[in-house]
Amino acid sequence: MAHKAGFVSIIGKPNAGKSTLMNALVGEKMSIITPKAQTTRHRILGIVNTDDYQVVFSDTPGIIKPHYALHESMMHQVEGSIVDADLILLVTDIKEEYDEQDVLKKLEKSDAPLAILINKIDLSNEEEVRAKAAYWQEKLNPKAVFAVSALHDHNIKGIFDFVLENLPEHPPYYEKDALTDRNDRFFASEMIRAQVFKQYKKEIPYSTEVIVTAFKEDPKIYRISAEIIVERDSQKNIIIGNKGEMLKIVGTYARRDMEEFFQRKIFLEMFVKVIPDWRSKKNYLKKFGYE
Repeated sequence: MAHKAGFVSIIGKPNAGKSTLMNALVGEKMSIITPKAQTTRHRILGIVNTDDYQVVFSDTPGIIKPHYALHESMMHQVEGSIVDADLILLVTDIKEEYDEQDVLKKLEKSDAPLAILINKIDLSNEEEVRAKAAYWQEKLNPKAVFAVSALHDHNIKGIFDFVLENLPEHPPYYEKDALTDRNDRFFASEMIRAQVFKQYKKEIPYSTEVIVTAFKEDPKIYRISAEIIVERDSQKNIIIGNKGEMLKIVGTYARRDMEEFFQRKIFLEMFVKVIPDWRSKKNYLKKFGYE
């Protein structure tokens, strides 16, 4: 049998469940998941390999109207993933009110086969699911419509089988032992950022960035230093908390996540730094790994 390989882009609005879906399809925690929208800021590849195929899944930021240079970079990453795609999975929330014009506009740039994934059906009923499926069938005429619950692994195998069926014949794009295009520093920073999203309210998570400044690998322990970047002194005070208590909570949970992920003991130290309006400054965005 000829070898199959291809890029499968997972797109949709914020909080539709794209990251949960990719983690389920890849079988690894590649993308951070929180109940807050706009958690994913980078295009992250998750690679599934066997002797016969290589599926390169792309988790992408949720499609929004940009308000900052940071948002513009995030939308460039979505557009890049659509252009590269051999197959597109559009994830839509069952409770979404048919307000997805931004998403449909991006899809105009692609000829790739499309599947619609109606997610979170565990929060719905059969009648609602059928109405949604009929709507999407008429609106976009996709190759397939799936009713799924990424959180509960419902219909994940069906999606994966569909992906394999529609993957082109091609040699592998990456080494067969590759799981992702991202390095350990990236995942360490994402695990800290996930805790910032979980532990703080309002605008704080959206005003922060996490940069790993040192990552030293010893056989039994990884020693990691990181900076949490914020835009204002008042945000710095909130991140640190009374007598450093909030920062200690973030560090404790992030360290646990890292120890599970890296299968090593972790020594983690974190500092908080203020860079006014970093989200609007292209030089800082470039330095922080955005386009």
